Amino acid sequence: MRKIIIAAAIAGAALSVAACSNNADNAASESSDSAMADANANADAAATAASEASTDAAAAASEATSAASAADTSTDATSTTTSAD
Repeated sequence: MRKIIIAAAIAGAALSVAACSNNADNAASESSDSAMADANANADAAATAASEASTDAAAAASEATSAASAADTSTDATSTTTSAD
């Protein structure tokens, strides 16, 4: 009778350990999935920021080119002098 009770207790303990192991595997999988989702969100945000930065840089370069062209045009118009000899 004691052997049956001990065997049942050992079997119950083994099942408990197996259930805990399965729960730990599920928790690890969920944690991994959550980390992957966070990494994807961060990568998307970084890509958006880089795209916006390149757009802003292109606009700034275009403005600088326009300003330089305007400055050259005004310099050409004011630098023409005539000499009276």
